Amino acid sequence: MAKRRKPLHPDAPLLFGDHSRPMTRRDFISAGLMKGAGVVAGASIFSMFSNPRDAMAALSPDLETLRQSCGIAVQGAGKIPFICFDLAGGANIAGSNVLVGGRGGQMDFLSSAGYSKLGLPGDMTPAVTNPDTGTSDFINTDLGLAFHSDSQFLAGIMEKTSAGTRAAINGAVIPARSENDTGNNPHNPMYGIARAGADGSLMSLIGSRSSDSGGNSMAPAALIDPQIRPTKIDRPSDVTGLVDVGDLVGLLDQADAVAVMESIQRISDRKLGRINTQVTTDEVIKEMVNCGYVKSADLADRFGDPSTLDPALDPDIVGPGGIFTIDEFDSEAEFRKTASVMKLAINGFAGAGTITMGGFDYHTGDRATGEIRDLRAGRCMGACLEYAARRGMPLMLYVFSDGSVASNGRIDDSVEGRGKGEWTGDNQSTAASFFLVYNPNGRAVLMGGSPEAQALHQQIGYMRPDASVETAGTPAANNVNLLVESVVLNYMALHGEQGNFASQFPGHGLGNASLMDSLTAFTPIVNGTIGS
Repeated sequence: MAKRRKPLHPDAPLLFGDHSRPMTRRDFISAGLMKGAGVVAGASIFSMFSNPRDAMAALSPDLETLRQSCGIAVQGAGKIPFICFDLAGGANIAGSNVLVGGRGGQMDFLSSAGYSKLGLPGDMTPAVTNPDTGTSDFINTDLGLAFHSDSQFLAGIMEKTSAGTRAAINGAVIPARSENDTGNNPHNPMYGIARAGADGSLMSLIGSRSSDSGGNSMAPAALIDPQIRPTKIDRPSDVTGLVDVGDLVGLLDQADAVAVMESIQRISDRKLGRINTQVTTDEVIKEMVNCGYVKSADLADRFGDPSTLDPALDPDIVGPGGIFTIDEFDSEAEFRKTASVMKLAINGFAGAGTITMGGFDYHTGDRATGEIRDLRAGRCMGACLEYAARRGMPLMLYVFSDGSVASNGRIDDSVEGRGKGEWTGDNQSTAASFFLVYNPNGRAVLMGGSPEAQALHQQIGYMRPDASVETAGTPAANNVNLLVESVVLNYMALHGEQGNFASQFPGHGLGNASLMDSLTAFTPIVNGTIGS
């Protein structure tokens, strides 16, 4: 009998004889030799209030109007926050995590051989019925979207979310092939999300890697806008360093510092009113000077308190009542990275952010190594969803990976393997992506007038009985660029703006309006902007 190996540590590198030696940054991330540094980007002044939909802190009345005329944003663009997880290396998503079925949806079960390829032995498939209950013990729909009950993504999400949060989550899965172990997949949708209207009060996009996409995988070339290239931040201290409020805030308390800056603006305004700069653009120059002073006062007003941006000082994130314990936050870099992203993106300082997590090329000849990494990723996903709930904000959370893995049916009966199939090789035909939507006003409603119709919107596309993606199922099934377009379409649909997709993305490949409807999961949860 083969000697059972201990599972690898979640941060241990993955090196295989049948893979070439890592040469590029993306290779190192996929193998777990480099961290997928944290994504962060603007939070919003929402964090200064118990209800983030309330108005933001105001300057004195005479300057508040000027702040608005200067175009100084106090929050995001009013769109749903968007966070995506880029699991570098080819993680398992279909079957052992999110259930994927045939033409009829998630519950149109695959063959036993198909589930075996997805790492599920015959006695753990969703088709197995418990004779005592008449239902399957291996199907969990607590998040609306059906997961395998032993999914470690699910276990991590459940660990970090409350029952109330879970009751307001729904999701959809998209079976779609992508190349194994390569950053050349144009998976990242953030530029498309920005084109759809997402923006932040500090920056538009953020990402954990210093790349054009902000993540491990590329962004579709046609969507890249160099003017909003993602800002890279990989630790909480970088978040607090996003804004420099000057030395005055350190010398005085925040309120006094703001009052001094406001007085400077008024004095400057009176002096400018008495002179002519002798330049034809006199009014423009005066406006620029005035707005500069107002901006300084505004920054001190909004960010003079370090806890406004610092995730480590947010009691909803860290501490006795926080999502992460102090020990978790201090000891786990992935948690600090995630905390930085959700603090900023969910609060509106950035329109969208990418969290890259490395080391998901886990076909190590066991099951335990992948399970441990999936569990940590699930905890990070759950933290984002729970923080959105605590802030009273909606959230679209998208999870993708470059390629996937498959099992040859051999069982790992170790404690962490739990009797499931070992991951023994890459297999792009078993790939899928999924997204979850948190709606503080109640679980998002699937399109379709019957349960059968709704099932076709919860699983967009399908797999063949042998667990291979049916490439004719949707435009996205065999084209990663169109997978991105499908995700952006669903983001716009949450705002009721899917009718604008063709005009905002001319030359798209998703077909006519009827076909686009079939690629859309949910009815709107907001009307155009949050709060409307």
